[in-house]
Amino acid sequence: MSLMSMLSFLSSDLAIDLGTANTCVYASGRGMIVNEPSIVAVNRMTGGIEAVGNEAKRMLGRVPGGIDAIKPMREGVIADFDAAEQMLSYFIRKANSSFLVRPRIVIGIPSEVTQVERRAVKDSAFRAKASEVYLVEEAVAAAVGAGMAIAEPFGNMVVDIGGGTTDIAVISLAGVVYSRAVRVAGNEMDDAIIQHVKREHSLLIGERTAEEVKIHVGSATPLDEPISLAIKGRHLVEGVPKTITVTDEEIRGALADTVTVIVEAVHDALEQTPPELSADISDRGIMMTGGGALMKNLDERLSSALGVGVTVAEDPLHCVVKGAGEMLNDLRMLRKIAVD
Repeated sequence: MSLMSMLSFLSSDLAIDLGTANTCVYASGRGMIVNEPSIVAVNRMTGGIEAVGNEAKRMLGRVPGGIDAIKPMREGVIADFDAAEQMLSYFIRKANSSFLVRPRIVIGIPSEVTQVERRAVKDSAFRAKASEVYLVEEAVAAAVGAGMAIAEPFGNMVVDIGGGTTDIAVISLAGVVYSRAVRVAGNEMDDAIIQHVKREHSLLIGERTAEEVKIHVGSATPLDEPISLAIKGRHLVEGVPKTITVTDEEIRGALADTVTVIVEAVHDALEQTPPELSADISDRGIMMTGGGALMKNLDERLSSALGVGVTVAEDPLHCVVKGAGEMLNDLRMLRKIAVD
């Protein structure tokens, strides 16, 4: 093994996208090595952790009486400190190839999180054996991960639609000119689908089924070819399992309010942007990242509503963690854009 490869093996620097839905971990020199749901299964009797990530997600909605499946993150911030710390420790241990070196960690957080929420994320990472912790706004990390030249003297706009928040940022010269987070994103869409199916079909479905519906038939504008999906749930009146079919038109109606909130938030961001940067965005367009960017025709809906071109990043789900990972290699830039 050469000296360089040995050093990269021992290097323990990590970038973490601590998402409401999924946590991704990128290791310096090794790429992305963890991509698992942000879920912890806790034994109510002992307080011990039964499972984390993929294993815990398989338990969701199916756990026995003594076990709670907890989502430590809500709307992009820590809602359950103990579970979040256990989850972070688990993912850091899984990603850290060297037990001799305490990792330097970059974590993506939504803009507009409070000082208390930022401190909670940092404390959890330090207790999980980090040597240094840098917090960066998710939208900025997503812009870097999407390949945008944020250090140039041009206006760049990125819209990162995650599980708990939609983060919008205008960036120029590696600085944030405008940033905003609205706590409406993928999870709100799932809830809207659950409520719609309950109201219109008297059928109770779980989060996993709602997410499946969103991914397969969710759309922001009418599709060229109509699609439908058969889903199973428990009928509220009859009390027995039942299968129904939902269409893209029906689900589009269920998601209309959440999509409108996102469109209006981006519109507000453009209104708040200085004229010169606004002209740059008009020329260069808007970059869309995050899992929500994969919704069918959402780019079209944004583009027609705003009169600006919208591009979906090449790998939208992993832009935040990849961008944070790239920052590990540029400490000067990292220190400039990290938030306290």
